[in-house]
Amino acid sequence: MRHILYFLLLALMPGGLAMPASAASTNTAVRGAGPTGAIHVIDGDTIDVDGARVRLHGIDTPEQDQMCGGDGTPMWACGAWVSDAVRDRYEGREAICEQQDLDRYGRIVARCLVDGQDMGRVLVQDGLAFAYRRYSMAYDLDEKSAVIAERGLHGSGVELPSEYRANARAGRAAVNLAAAPAGCVIKGNISSSGERIYHVPGQQWYEPTRIDETKGERWFCSEADARAAGWRRAQR
Repeated sequence: MRHILYFLLLALMPGGLAMPASAASTNTAVRGAGPTGAIHVIDGDTIDVDGARVRLHGIDTPEQDQMCGGDGTPMWACGAWVSDAVRDRYEGREAICEQQDLDRYGRIVARCLVDGQDMGRVLVQDGLAFAYRRYSMAYDLDEKSAVIAERGLHGSGVELPSEYRANARAGRAAVNLAAAPAGCVIKGNISSSGERIYHVPGQQWYEPTRIDETKGERWFCSEADARAAGWRRAQR
């Protein structure tokens, strides 16, 4: 029954099982040959190949510090477990990678083969990774098979890594917002280049932005106050 509920939840997710248009339109300008060489495992879905940082395409794994369990299942360190399992399998082996994209952190997003096998597919099939449907449907059926067989992560309670990250961001944002003066929720951030930019509730980078008053950042009660102090409004 829980397998049926799992697939119903997937179908009811915003956009169903379809990949968003923004994700489907991968930048073809960065597609092509990727790094080849020895693997050094960073975590479950990130590796170095011949010194180049690679994010494996189409999969998502628990964060290194993520705990799983709950609802009657004992809590366990699923993030560290996945990282260790991937390291045991692939550390030092040779990979041939095909670049698919670059992510916002500048990492190469790639599909990598080891002994002719797709790393991402193997990890999803064995229940060590989730199909990252936001970016690719390539491993959708592989994950469904792993769920039915209760392999790896699917054998106990586990929160999707994307949900874990979203909840963690929301928690940090709530703590940060609690420090704001009453009624003054505009965030006056100072970028790494020294530019003063303010964010208002509802903008794309409002929640992820943290205010560190020791660095000169501050809260504002109105946009007029922010502009008068020399800050400009964020574009998004």
